[in-house]
Amino acid sequence: MTDSSIHDPLTIRRLYGRQQGHSLRPKQAELVEMLLPQLEITTEEPVSATDLFGDNRPLEFEIGFGKGEHLAGQAMMRPDHGFIGCEPFLDGVVGLLTHIDNNQLKNIRLHRGDALDILEQLPDGSLDRAYLLHPDPWPKARHAKRRFMNHGPIGLIARKLKKGGEFRFGTDHPIYCSWAMMIMGQRPDFEWLAETPRDFLQRPQDWPQTRYEKKAREKGHEVWYFRYRRL
Repeated sequence: MTDSSIHDPLTIRRLYGRQQGHSLRPKQAELVEMLLPQLEITTEEPVSATDLFGDNRPLEFEIGFGKGEHLAGQAMMRPDHGFIGCEPFLDGVVGLLTHIDNNQLKNIRLHRGDALDILEQLPDGSLDRAYLLHPDPWPKARHAKRRFMNHGPIGLIARKLKKGGEFRFGTDHPIYCSWAMMIMGQRPDFEWLAETPRDFLQRPQDWPQTRYEKKAREKGHEVWYFRYRRL
């Protein structure tokens, strides 16, 4: 594979399906109306630690935060860091808003939409960590280009991470796992932080469990945890 193919432009932007499920309950609707506007990042404004939090704190970024369990857990562990989460589904946004409201979290900002749009606005080398946990596997071969784990999006993450920054990826889907290992194995800008099988078969202590992972475990699925260092 040539260097140019590794850094191909982003050509596939449809990484998810429908964006809204059931109707909101009154408290959820209130959070969307009152809290979301205070925390929402739009594509028309600058995105940096100073712009979002008023200081040059470390930044972490989650792509598709689901119902927000992991992102809220990380934010509680490191209140001096700033966290950005992107999620197209309203149900997920409401889930994260609920965590923020219940725990009075002040260090999270979010975008209801495509993570690539916000990643592109971030200054290069500005992220300490990036997370991609249980993304849609798009298991059919003809849909492989829709997977986030492709060289275009991963190249963008590489540009936004600091040298020595960490990219974490988790999945319970064997096809996606194999695909991701192939993609990451072709990249000279990341080092896989695993020395033994236990390193990617056991969830690290500072990796809060998501409801998707819990459901996968309940179904008897294996779950894989990958950590990569930006070189």
